[in-house]
Amino acid sequence: MQIQTHPLISPAPGTQRELISIHYGQPAGERIGQKAYIQASLHADELPGMLVAHHLRKKLDVLQAAGRITGEVILVPMANPIGLSQQMLYMHMGRFETTTGENFNRHYPDQIEATAQAAESQLSQDADHNTRVLRRELKKAVAAAPVDTELQSLRRTLMSLSCDADIVLDLHCDAQAVMHLYTETPCWPECEMLARFIRSRVTLLAQESGDSPFDEACSQTWWKWAKRFEGQFPIKQACLSVTVELRGAADVEHALAEADAQNIIDFLIYRGLISGDKPALPEAVGDARPLAGSMPIKAPVAGALTFLREPGETVAAGDVLAHVIDPISNAVTELKSPVDGLFFARDFVRFAPAGMRVAKVAGLQALRTGKLLGA
Repeated sequence: MQIQTHPLISPAPGTQRELISIHYGQPAGERIGQKAYIQASLHADELPGMLVAHHLRKKLDVLQAAGRITGEVILVPMANPIGLSQQMLYMHMGRFETTTGENFNRHYPDQIEATAQAAESQLSQDADHNTRVLRRELKKAVAAAPVDTELQSLRRTLMSLSCDADIVLDLHCDAQAVMHLYTETPCWPECEMLARFIRSRVTLLAQESGDSPFDEACSQTWWKWAKRFEGQFPIKQACLSVTVELRGAADVEHALAEADAQNIIDFLIYRGLISGDKPALPEAVGDARPLAGSMPIKAPVAGALTFLREPGETVAAGDVLAHVIDPISNAVTELKSPVDGLFFARDFVRFAPAGMRVAKVAGLQALRTGKLLGA
């Protein structure tokens, strides 16, 4: 095991933040097997992943000592030192950078065309060879990309660590929710196995959801290269990148985190990054649905918010999910599900301003267009 420190650009004299990565198995120059990259709390106020990383680290320490890590595993137990330090009036502000207002999980830079141009003369009819060439050139392009701010340097550091990985797991959570995943549609054949191991109730699929979140920045390079070089060179979907939503923000419990960590280890064993008896593939407890079919439930008026249904329930179009109560007029506004689907997430705030998104129902049909993720 090796610990690496990555200094970020200093935002002001006398200040310096750094990112810490923990490396297991064989480093890139010596690696024969696959590479997995796992990071926690990119949204710094989403802490279930940080506790999962704690348990993963203990398990990986044991596996490393036993010589069972056949590939490379990089663990970033706290992926956002900027957001972790943002406190305002005793409240943690970890989703958006307070300087720019930018979401820490958006706007990851695109090095796709620069990499394609650098790699084209080296490509062949051997798909595995092409994967190696494109990874090498992508890593060079990411490292060479200029950055001017602390936030940009954080993004470049995270991409430098992850861009050549076979598996990328970005550990997040919702407010109150069941276990669910986000990934790009071309990743679903490989993600389906992860969904079984992690016990995901629903996996939400899109091919470019908008604003370049971290997971898509890692995976979309491959299907875009495949499209660019179609008919010339074979390009595989060489990265499975997934946002893992570890239930709700308050689900920071050892029992849950230890089980989640073990499920991730079992998946890595199944994929061959860790030696040992291959675990049986669990039965699926959920399915895949279009992200464009995940319907936000909005409060049309302001008031006290109370829910009538729990995350994880199957609901029908027209079912009342919540009430918004005006404390002055005593009027009650019903919030109804617009579709049949899985009521998989809701907010933990209990006073809703008018227009607030308070819950999500995953339907089976793609109904939305444009940018598909929230703020």
